[in-house]
Amino acid sequence: MADTILVVVEQREGKLNRVSWETITAGQALAAATGWPLEAAVIGANAAAIAAEVAAKKVAKVYAIESPRLEPYTPDAFAAALKQFLAAKQQKLVIMPHTYQVRDFIPKLATAMGRTVISDCIGFKHDAGKLIFTRQMFQGKLAADVSFAGDVPWFATFQNGAFRGDKAEAGASAAPVEIVPVEIADGLIRNKPQEVFKEAKQAVDLTQAEVIVAVGRGIKEQKNIEMAKNLADALGGDLAASRPICDSGWLPMDRQIGSSGQTVAPKLYLALGISGAIQHIVGMKGSRTIIAVNKDSEAPIFEIADYAVVGNLFDIVPPLIEEVKKAKAGG
Repeated sequence: MADTILVVVEQREGKLNRVSWETITAGQALAAATGWPLEAAVIGANAAAIAAEVAAKKVAKVYAIESPRLEPYTPDAFAAALKQFLAAKQQKLVIMPHTYQVRDFIPKLATAMGRTVISDCIGFKHDAGKLIFTRQMFQGKLAADVSFAGDVPWFATFQNGAFRGDKAEAGASAAPVEIVPVEIADGLIRNKPQEVFKEAKQAVDLTQAEVIVAVGRGIKEQKNIEMAKNLADALGGDLAASRPICDSGWLPMDRQIGSSGQTVAPKLYLALGISGAIQHIVGMKGSRTIIAVNKDSEAPIFEIADYAVVGNLFDIVPPLIEEVKKAKAGG
């Protein structure tokens, strides 16, 4: 079973993180390119319930790695559980979503196994029998092709938005699920997790949003953000911003998109008055459909936009809000 790809999906409180479906899509693409079988694993105290959901996708098998000590999440327990599992199953390539949780435990796991990680990948290629991963450097200014030189298992994480979760293929029938109990030794877990930290009650996880309306310097004044919020509300989406808006205090930092904010991949990303600095583009280029409104026809954002609207956003957005409301009322 050495030439097997394993996708480790992420769940919290019995619910799969949406980016896990993107990683399954990545795994299916890797399996198609290499010819290696694709399997999946879910980790938790009651992983079997989630494993059944993953088993509906095109994978050869799903493992439910279980122990009461895997809830709540701790890096010690997760690293120990996966090390124990991988020592027995011997997969060749282990891929995971590049989430905060994975970033927390994957260095510990890889170090414990004497392996390395190619992190935050945006793609891959299989060339002359060699697997090469692409990752960005210097806030997206450069892209590097990296391959593994050490022993298997190899570890790689994929950036949010690198693949589309809705492209994950369903299986012809449900994949078999194997429950794998693991032993977490007494005293191994050295910390006691508290509640998941949020900066404020209104803190939002934009990575889960399907529609995002983002504002940049072109909004001119803080009071004009209300107009963008009205558009977001009409579309049933979330409001976000580029870094200058958050640095100015016009919106909280949890609304920032970009290399120093959140990385998102919604179905629709509407950029209002955002020029498109590379630091911002890194955080939203994986969006399925990008609509950009900017009065500068040379704005870099237009290079990645699916629809480019050259004009004054104050002339465009108000009638757009009215049209969206009319369409919803008529529908």
